[in-house]
Amino acid sequence: MKVLVCGKGGSGKSTITALLAKSMAKRSYNVLVVDSDESNFGLHRQLGVGMPEDFMNYLGGKKSLGDKMKQAFLKGEPISVFENKWQISDIPRAYTVENGNIKMMAVGKIHDFGEGCACPMGALAKNLLKNMETTSEDLVLVDTEAGIEHFGRGVEEGCDLVLMVLDPSYESIRLSEKTRELAEKAGKPLYFILNRADKIGVQFMLETVDKTHVLASVPSDMEVFQAGFAGEELNVELPEIESIADFLVSGAYH
Repeated sequence: MKVLVCGKGGSGKSTITALLAKSMAKRSYNVLVVDSDESNFGLHRQLGVGMPEDFMNYLGGKKSLGDKMKQAFLKGEPISVFENKWQISDIPRAYTVENGNIKMMAVGKIHDFGEGCACPMGALAKNLLKNMETTSEDLVLVDTEAGIEHFGRGVEEGCDLVLMVLDPSYESIRLSEKTRELAEKAGKPLYFILNRADKIGVQFMLETVDKTHVLASVPSDMEVFQAGFAGEELNVELPEIESIADFLVSGAYH
């Protein structure tokens, strides 16, 4: 299965992604974490690995892929960067880092001042996910950039469902409404994960969002906070994360 994790900036997308990856790996799944956030430089540490080389370099780098996009646009054709379908094992080892049965790859990062927009990275993420084939023993988790730009790029097209992380804030609740609308247009199941909210916060959020779309509520946890603040690997088991993993394993989202 291929799961896309989204939300506003600071909502806890990367933390939820890392915790869920760890949980599913312990269940013997082959987990691939795809970092498609060009400005995130911390997810790898939460997984206990080093920063992988940008996968975009496998295709000649950002400029090369940008040129392919321009040529395809001028011809009125969709951009295609893969000749054959891939499984997780087909990803070149030079562009992944591993911790047990978790692999991580990064589509691309912003490295230099004035290097231009991240559009080629979005195009590559979309093509990668559409091209990726998974088995019943595989899980692909995609940590997206903040907001909803990935919907505009069509990244969700290659995923099976969308998990949106919500924190107790006005911006997050409003963004959830637009995300639900876009997920429906994309034909993808959407579920909300309420994050870092106390009992009162959860109550307010449940009065605002559609309860039928709420999958779990993950409370603040001091061990998670301390590890995240220090940039250390997350080795924390939370029952709420386990319930999300149970849901994914059940296939109830179909």
